[in-house]
Amino acid sequence: MPEIVVFGSLNMDLVVRVPRVPGAGETLQAHSFMNNPGGKGANQAVACARQGARVAMVGRVGDDAFGLSLKASLVGDGVEVEHVALAEASTGVALIMVDDSAQNRIALIPGANAFVGAEDTQRLQSDLATARLLLLQLEVPMQAVVDAAELAHSRGCTVVMNPAPAEALPDPLWKLVDILVLNETEASMLSGIAVHDRDGAARAADALRGRGPAHVILTMGSDGVMACDAVGCRHFDALKVKAIDTTAAGDTFIGALCAALARGVAIDDGIALGIQAAAVCVTRAGAQASIPRLEDLSALPAVGCPTVVTFA
Repeated sequence: MPEIVVFGSLNMDLVVRVPRVPGAGETLQAHSFMNNPGGKGANQAVACARQGARVAMVGRVGDDAFGLSLKASLVGDGVEVEHVALAEASTGVALIMVDDSAQNRIALIPGANAFVGAEDTQRLQSDLATARLLLLQLEVPMQAVVDAAELAHSRGCTVVMNPAPAEALPDPLWKLVDILVLNETEASMLSGIAVHDRDGAARAADALRGRGPAHVILTMGSDGVMACDAVGCRHFDALKVKAIDTTAAGDTFIGALCAALARGVAIDDGIALGIQAAAVCVTRAGAQASIPRLEDLSALPAVGCPTVVTFA
């Protein structure tokens, strides 16, 4: 039975590696092309599973080759897919362009993900019987996300929210979220505070915590992670690695964090494991293909103790 349930999206990622982003009307020769299982929900489910957690996925795919492939890929990683249903639409697709500086640009076609709704929330109920955490994102309809969070909250399950792609959250949802995990862009949009440095990150995270979540964890790429809760705000340094592709780095961080929390690890230690997992991820190409397993982290240096951040 699952200890983590992921309610969210499944996509097939079509990835093109390019030397740089082409300009308007420009044709540019690419380095390579690959399709890779993805979607924020499925990526996070795989990341949790590869870090040793028992995971169930709730979502939708189309009755097509991409959908079959995505479900088979999840099964291969030990993720339960009994509640990945078929929709009368094509499977979701993400078109991803990765340049030589390892930055990615993504265009998303929701497909079957847009049909996630009340029937899927009903399917979620049985998985929540044993789950300690429910993990949510915003690549499925907002009402379904709110309903899933409300159901998990009523069962005493910890609700972890990754508000990506960034959009405003309805007021009732804020009070249902226990742990909010987001990046600088999402934090800036949701808080109204520009996140350009650690001071801005701490201010934004603290402001977001005031809306309901007990913990706000703000990932800052190569500048590490800011965490704010009742203890205060503290900054964790990133590990120094040579990045080749940042796709799924955030999903990997979240999955490693949630897997750690599911086995009773303290939140700061879970953040450190998330940082290590993301450091491995960015040294590999692709989405799910780049997500490390728990044993892959053993050779990495430890993440240093966090620095307390104060602001007026």
